[in-house]
Amino acid sequence: MTDSETGVEIRTDQGTAYGLTPGSHDPDLTEVGAGSPMGELMRRYWHPISLSEDATDLPAAVRILGEDLILFRSTDGQPGLVHPRCVHRGSSLLYGRVDDHGIRCCYHGWAFDTEGNCTDQPCEPQNGANRDKFRQPWYPVEERYGLIWAYLGPPEKKPLLPRYSTFEDLGDDEHIFTDDKNIGSGRYFSGIVPFNWLQHFENILDTAHFYWLHFFHSGPQFGSRYGEFDVLDFQPWEKLGGLEWNITTTGVAVDRSAEIPDGRVLHTTTETVLPGVRGVSNPFGDPGPTDSLGFVVPVDDTNFKIFTVLRGKDRSFFERIESMRRPGADPHADPSQAQRFPGDWEAQGSQGAITLHSEEHLASSDRGVRMLRRLLRDQMTVVADGGNPLNVAFEAGNEVVQIKAGQYFQK
Repeated sequence: MTDSETGVEIRTDQGTAYGLTPGSHDPDLTEVGAGSPMGELMRRYWHPISLSEDATDLPAAVRILGEDLILFRSTDGQPGLVHPRCVHRGSSLLYGRVDDHGIRCCYHGWAFDTEGNCTDQPCEPQNGANRDKFRQPWYPVEERYGLIWAYLGPPEKKPLLPRYSTFEDLGDDEHIFTDDKNIGSGRYFSGIVPFNWLQHFENILDTAHFYWLHFFHSGPQFGSRYGEFDVLDFQPWEKLGGLEWNITTTGVAVDRSAEIPDGRVLHTTTETVLPGVRGVSNPFGDPGPTDSLGFVVPVDDTNFKIFTVLRGKDRSFFERIESMRRPGADPHADPSQAQRFPGDWEAQGSQGAITLHSEEHLASSDRGVRMLRRLLRDQMTVVADGGNPLNVAFEAGNEVVQIKAGQYFQK
């Protein structure tokens, strides 16, 4: 504005934080409880909930999609997943005893098999003449790739447990290895990542952050395999080369082709596959299809877990990941180290337990994030209308999900 007497332009401050209204998150995209749009979409898929080796005769508390459950393995080797509260008097089955009947409540010994059927009531006449009338709430579980998988959705919509092309047709010297230490979260530990699952999952499609956060700001955190990031500057968009995001038949993928210093063209595909599968190129191995996948599992609205499955000759991949721990990744270290060397944990977790979507300003480099959110909304609508979402199969032979992630030299 201009002063009416002097004609001098008067500068006014705009956009200060004064009067800033509280922001809000998008519940449809982030909340996973039963009955919520995303919760119902997620309940149409199988999710890993534990390493197979952790399902034992000692019951374990498991939380997934906002539900608290008890995982156990009966003495005949079958895993089971039941609601904690015993249908008899409500004692928690976390304190139950496992035997060949399944799991027995510590209070009066009622036994339930892996499908919740009451098989014994030792404190009742005839061991419970009417025991078949009682059933403990339960969920189906299966084992594959060294993991326990659970299906929490409507029984009539239960799909086959998926296979992934990455782990098919193993060589004679190849094996499947699993890890539950949240690889890709920014910290390598067995535990729960304390913020919303989508903040991590959509990050996979944010190619720009890879250059800025992991190389220029704190880096290089992952090294530079082919010299493509050896020269740092303030124009990461130009450095990234051609980027193309696409909604695919399984999720959303981003392709990048860039000329490296020796003149070859390196092509990289990174993808998100519904419901929470993360496919990136192997940072250590030779060019080719990815040999590992990360499974991002919502624990509840503000916590998630990552399980990683690897095909290979040994577990050295996991050992090398742990050896790359950056200075700020140790939660017990000097907090200033995390400020000087922030990674995914700090960048994503500092958005809040659930980021405030109303306060975002998405730009051109966020195209993949936009696509993933749109795809998730579309799939929520499909489920609400009674249909089946992407990547579910009901006929044997159709359960293999094709993974395209990897890194290749262009021919």
